[in-house]
Amino acid sequence: MLSFSIIGAIIFGCIALLTLLVTLGYPLGEFTLGGKYKILPSKMRIMSGISLIIQAVAIIAILDAGEVITTFFPFNVQKGLCIFFGFYLLLNVGMNSLSSSKKERYLMTPLSLLASICFFVTGFF
Repeated sequence: MLSFSIIGAIIFGCIALLTLLVTLGYPLGEFTLGGKYKILPSKMRIMSGISLIIQAVAIIAILDAGEVITTFFPFNVQKGLCIFFGFYLLLNVGMNSLSSSKKERYLMTPLSLLASICFFVTGFF
């Protein structure tokens, strides 16, 4: 399961990097949050920043559950978080596939699906 946790962390790390750039005002908004804005408005940047924190927790959870790093959280909590984030990413797959932005639909949908699979495999096995 080590490889699934590392792959999942890398994929989700790329998504988190995109989220960071969008939060900082880079013109990449077409890849996220419905793709309506090239540069996110201030209120959406706040939402994006909160999402970034959640993504960091997810990356730590998958790396801990995959025994790549060690944290103070019990192993079962990390596994549970992986399953939770697997479902969260599956929801993202659905939302991304419905986006009006082709960039979000064609790039973020498969990335979310691959990350979801990695989180599920790490969480369940």
